[in-house]
Amino acid sequence: MRPLALALLLAVAPVIHALPFTPARDSEVVERLPLASDPSVRRVESLRKQLAARPGDAALRVDIAQRYFDLAMAQGDPRFVGYASAAIAPLAANPGDSAGYWLVRGLIQQFSHDFEGALASLAKASQLDPRSPVALSWRAAIFMVQARYPEALADCARLAPLAEPLLGAGCSAYARSMTGPLLPTFDALSDAVKAAPHAAPSLLLWQYTRLAEMAWRLQRPALAESYFQNALALGITDQFLLGAYADFLLTQQRPGEVLKLLAGWERSDILLLRLALAGRAAAGARTDEWTAQLRDRFQAAAQRGDRLHEQEAARFELDLERNAAKALELAARNYQVQKEPRDAEILMRAALAARQARAAQAALDWLRSSGYQDPALHLLADALAAQGAAR
Repeated sequence: MRPLALALLLAVAPVIHALPFTPARDSEVVERLPLASDPSVRRVESLRKQLAARPGDAALRVDIAQRYFDLAMAQGDPRFVGYASAAIAPLAANPGDSAGYWLVRGLIQQFSHDFEGALASLAKASQLDPRSPVALSWRAAIFMVQARYPEALADCARLAPLAEPLLGAGCSAYARSMTGPLLPTFDALSDAVKAAPHAAPSLLLWQYTRLAEMAWRLQRPALAESYFQNALALGITDQFLLGAYADFLLTQQRPGEVLKLLAGWERSDILLLRLALAGRAAAGARTDEWTAQLRDRFQAAAQRGDRLHEQEAARFELDLERNAAKALELAARNYQVQKEPRDAEILMRAALAARQARAAQAALDWLRSSGYQDPALHLLADALAAQGAAR
């Protein structure tokens, strides 16, 4: 998932997607949290101690769950999502009119790819707190992942009068960037950012990252680089930014910079994938080690029936294992659930490598019907068309 004004969650822990665990008592120590030096982690541990003394405090439970989820978004450790789920679990039988409960419930559901359940929970949160734009922004994000652009634009329109102007502009720009001419949307968002120099850093980070991606698609790499650097300069830990910038550097054939950018992020599954790709391109000494780690993690996920990172697993199979058939299987299954541009890209690349052009038909249909502008994807579409015609 890549939600609107928040970071993508990646993975900090060596294990991935730990299942939620509800302790028998609030005082029970489930596990010592990683990143103990992080003030946000220390704060949530302090709140956990308060909850042990006040287990019936519903507002505190929601606060703790939200903080855990925020940590997952920033640091990527899926265990934090499990802790968030455990924190609100006692409220499920009687959530009352708590908009916060329904919001966090929706966030946890979307993490598990229960998108329809998440949309319903977020709609409930919005109904209970109609002046808040947060649930609407997450709903718009889910619609974007599903390539349901009219619904995303509708929720962007609903949140615009409730939020600061840059959030409303960014929400609509993100949705519009998927359909039709890209340059007017890029210019409009760029102007909106210039008009909001004092916006919250987290919001600026998201807009800078989106502008970087748009400039990249417009084949303006220097401009894309400047926006990525603006985002990094904010000093906010954001896994989506790191992953997007790493991908940009890889396409620019600058793997050495990826190795420096992501140094120390081996604990993150998705960033580890970028490290291994950069290591392969730069003939790095640790490439085999990183590849083996990824192989173990993706195999463990498959054994659990965990499908949350199938797009990344497909990329691993295609670009590191050179197994086009397996990559295509994973990419096709992933595209049934997630339909963002990079989901389409890996499906198209895998189909091309496996010489099964028809397997990418869903992605090709989306590319044609949406009007999405990206020369790289259109080159893939042309290659698939040529391969299909040659058979």
